[in-house]
Amino acid sequence: MPILNRAAELQDEVAGWRRHIHQNPELQYDVFETARFVEQKLKEFGCDEVVPGIGRTGVVGIIKGRLGDGGVVGLRADMDALPIREITGKPYASKNPGKMHACGHDGHTAMLLGAAKYLAETRNFAGSVAVIFQPAEEGGAGGLAMVKDGMMDRFGIQKVYGMHNMPGLPLGHFAIRPGPIMAATAEFTITVKGRGGHAAQPHRTIDPIVVGSHLVVALQTIASRSTDPVDSLVVTVTKFHGGDAYNVIPEQVEIAGTVRTLRKEVAAGAQDRMKTICDGIAASFGASIHFDFDANYPVTVNDAEQTVFAGDVATVIAGEAQVHRGIPPLMGGEDFSYMLEARPGAFIFIGNGESANLHHPAYDFNDEVIPHGVSYWVRLAETSLAA
Repeated sequence: MPILNRAAELQDEVAGWRRHIHQNPELQYDVFETARFVEQKLKEFGCDEVVPGIGRTGVVGIIKGRLGDGGVVGLRADMDALPIREITGKPYASKNPGKMHACGHDGHTAMLLGAAKYLAETRNFAGSVAVIFQPAEEGGAGGLAMVKDGMMDRFGIQKVYGMHNMPGLPLGHFAIRPGPIMAATAEFTITVKGRGGHAAQPHRTIDPIVVGSHLVVALQTIASRSTDPVDSLVVTVTKFHGGDAYNVIPEQVEIAGTVRTLRKEVAAGAQDRMKTICDGIAASFGASIHFDFDANYPVTVNDAEQTVFAGDVATVIAGEAQVHRGIPPLMGGEDFSYMLEARPGAFIFIGNGESANLHHPAYDFNDEVIPHGVSYWVRLAETSLAA
């Protein structure tokens, strides 16, 4: 069956919710107004239970089916925005300067609200659906906070599913793969302390800028010369801060960046190699180098069986030709990984069509996606909880 008629009927209403959320972006765990909006809507829909404050500011709604006892399936959307100044010029652009829904979480939240409204109206399933609205996906590990808060056990969730829009993937298409689908992330900070002095007398100094420059180059060899080419690894320097004047060699510089991998062993090897490089370059130049490595989100791993199931549901909505079941893994991170560590499930991408890329100030979620996303969530829940 294609897109649900009711999902198409709901498009304008859901788009209105999406644009309201877009105009009022909030960051990390401070999604107070967004969570309040979600809570209000779920209560209006007649959810059997609406629980705020899960994982600090997350919201869970429980919808019981009319076909008797059964399992519990969790459907998750993220609510937080990014610290980016919007340049779309849209009439519903952000009202909060320096904050923007540049990753489509406004659309994710609105589509899941649309599915919740439909499911609360029809209840054509056995058991219960848990609609999960999560804070702090963008670096705050809100998914982990909700799991640590006992969400899975409290609501008896047995399987859990997530969905994210993908710019460049055509409208009406879905993409998924079994196993690792998104990378583990880590952040590193390297502080190089030398001996500052006059720029005209570099021989009297230990120049941390020169030391740091050698570090940046050496770090690139971890992927190119210290890692099996078959393994996926990204080591990217994104910050290099040091110095304030044209004629002064500074006392120290700070270098920072990210590491992305698809296997824990590769991440551990990269961390060890980075430390060795720091120690070696420090000894070579007589500098002091402090290396800090902070492992962040784990690899997002789709359960093999649930990936087939999710792909089959997407095929019902979009047709087999529009469901890409073997996409390459993405090296971006996703804290839905924590929920997949707690319960079997699958993470799928839905096409946003041609648009600016995620995390770009010109990005906007495509409201034409809404009927496809709502239909997917509804069919997923009803199929998973068929009597």
